Amino acid sequence: MTIKEILNTTNHRPWKTPTDSWKFYQEWNNAIFLHWQVELSELEKHVPKELEIDFYDGKPWVSIVAFTMEKIRPKYLPSFSPISNFDEINIRTYVKSNHKTGVYFLSIEGGTSLSCKIAKGISELPYRYSKISRTTNNYKSSNAEFIDQLNIEFTIGNEIKEKNELDKWLTERYALFQDTEKAINKFEIHHLEWPINDIDIKKLSVNYPRFTKLINNTPDKIQYSNGVKVIAWGKNTKEKTNKN
Repeated sequence: MTIKEILNTTNHRPWKTPTDSWKFYQEWNNAIFLHWQVELSELEKHVPKELEIDFYDGKPWVSIVAFTMEKIRPKYLPSFSPISNFDEINIRTYVKSNHKTGVYFLSIEGGTSLSCKIAKGISELPYRYSKISRTTNNYKSSNAEFIDQLNIEFTIGNEIKEKNELDKWLTERYALFQDTEKAINKFEIHHLEWPINDIDIKKLSVNYPRFTKLINNTPDKIQYSNGVKVIAWGKNTKEKTNKN
């Protein structure tokens, strides 16, 4: 499907796409989703007060999404695979801002050092380099600085033809929110609905010392997706309000 066709497919979106010109194209492929229900009091320690934590049936959620970023490029330039293609792991939660629902990243790891530096410089998203390797049935990462480790052994199941409301709530998000020292940045995105498959986790080892009260070796929900083609708009910045 062409970018024009993707942009013209909008019935699944909760709000209209932005009217200004998009800035980046990227693909989020072969994604493993691990989801946990968490306690609000613990999650609040990690989310800036300017963002409202979103709930499903009264509970907040945190997710690990391990996937492969491919073909990322600015609108008018081609992709360059040594920089454009890399494995990525993000730990995210679900938030609201000005009536728009989106995600907030607690952590983002990339498997290529240069790609992390460029992505962080352009977007101000909290990219950091980790050693990541993946095969058809294994996804593994380690980060010496934070003592973070992830190891997933899995097999992919059948496509889920009828997604339930929680499936959609956890995946259909069309904004990213992130804080810097002085501001909250918002990024609008667009893609078709995520295709979702069952996944059978054969072995799982999750060790993120900073988030031990949020994530562990027993997710409350798991999903797999072949991926989506993503169009992203530029960064919108709103200064934080200082309340002493």
